[in-house]
Amino acid sequence: MTRQPITQTPPSAPLGDALPAELLDTGERLSRAQLRETQLERLQATLRHAYDNVELYRRKFDAAGVKPEDCRTLADLARFPFTTKADLRDTYPFGMFAVPMDQVRRVHASSGTTGRPTVVGYTEHDLSVWADVVARSIRAAGGRPGHKVHISYGYGLFTGGLGAHYGAERAGCTVIPASGGMTARQVQIIQDFRPEIIMVTPSYMLTLLDEFERQGIDPRTSSLRIGIFGAEPWTEAMRSEIQDRLAIHAVDIYGLSEVMGPGVAQECVETKDGLHVWEDHFYPEIVDPLSDDVLPNGEHGELVFTSLTKEALPIIRYRTRDLTRLLPGTARPAFRRMEKVTGRCDDMIILRGVNVFPSQIEEIVLGTPGVAPHFQVELTRRGRMDHMTLHVEARPTTGGEAREAAARSIATAVKDGVGVNIEVLIVEPETLGRSLGKIQRVKDLRQQ
Repeated sequence: MTRQPITQTPPSAPLGDALPAELLDTGERLSRAQLRETQLERLQATLRHAYDNVELYRRKFDAAGVKPEDCRTLADLARFPFTTKADLRDTYPFGMFAVPMDQVRRVHASSGTTGRPTVVGYTEHDLSVWADVVARSIRAAGGRPGHKVHISYGYGLFTGGLGAHYGAERAGCTVIPASGGMTARQVQIIQDFRPEIIMVTPSYMLTLLDEFERQGIDPRTSSLRIGIFGAEPWTEAMRSEIQDRLAIHAVDIYGLSEVMGPGVAQECVETKDGLHVWEDHFYPEIVDPLSDDVLPNGEHGELVFTSLTKEALPIIRYRTRDLTRLLPGTARPAFRRMEKVTGRCDDMIILRGVNVFPSQIEEIVLGTPGVAPHFQVELTRRGRMDHMTLHVEARPTTGGEAREAAARSIATAVKDGVGVNIEVLIVEPETLGRSLGKIQRVKDLRQQ
């Protein structure tokens, strides 16, 4: 199927106008000075709440020689200790909760694929704030009351499905709770129910696009006009791929369960220039992942968050492991932007002394003719040396010689752009495992 390229603002997607001023909520109307006053007041209250009610924080603060009253300015937050995923696992399941269990209205948890899951809780107030920030995110993405929202995030302990669900309802939208899986049926539902908005991981959106085309349907003819994609890093190349094939506005949403869930930050549809952090609820810092020093705006480093309004599980200086930088706000001037996250500290592959990120591989694959945007990195040992094999799916129309050319092109681009030699195998279409949630790009078999 021949596809015509589209512009950054697709002409067939008229839902990309700036949010009318009357739809801005109270937090969005704050000036930068008012926002900082609000942040300091809420930060001081959060530090006190955490110290008084969470044993781990009391021990950490005492060991660091700080008390909640030592935070007199926002800069003083740097004196307080970090929180890590290990802290939540060590206090499993409810040791980080700062309220009695009879005040907790919902519990979510991570998958726990690398150990104990991290468990988070929400009071009635927390759930209301969460719905508010997701509703704000949907409006920033171009959603309006009355739009239908097809939600393909998984429901259950994962925060994506229910977080998007209640936020869309709070925004005045009609929710289609499709959840994940049953890909052919999802395409049918989109065709029959005609939603304007889809909320899903970008990798599963590509799977849905493949299914549209497998059924002989041009995805550009669907009712979808806005895609709100999150739960995993994705690149500008993937944005172009989705916008080209679907004729929608593809915008980024950011969140993680330890901080709240989806809705911590959102890209605005009119600018698509990074995610505005909803700083009236979540205070961001960028730190050097090696020295732990706080870095100024504009410097790349690890993203750290402190919650400002959470009751059940206040989180202090949580190390996300996500790599990005903070920039001044644009579409929402009071809120700083974070660049799209394209890598994580713990996703980095060290191959024969060279640092390699999956996002670098993704950009090369997406820029190579004849291959699909589905790939998997496999790491093994050959003798004493690490070896990387990159498995990439061919497009159905790509024949033998073209596949060989694509493999050579990818290997050369990785060598020239990243600095390592790898083996590239072009495999048959639809043979690599599809992710219904967060994508798993790397199989590390070196210890086996």
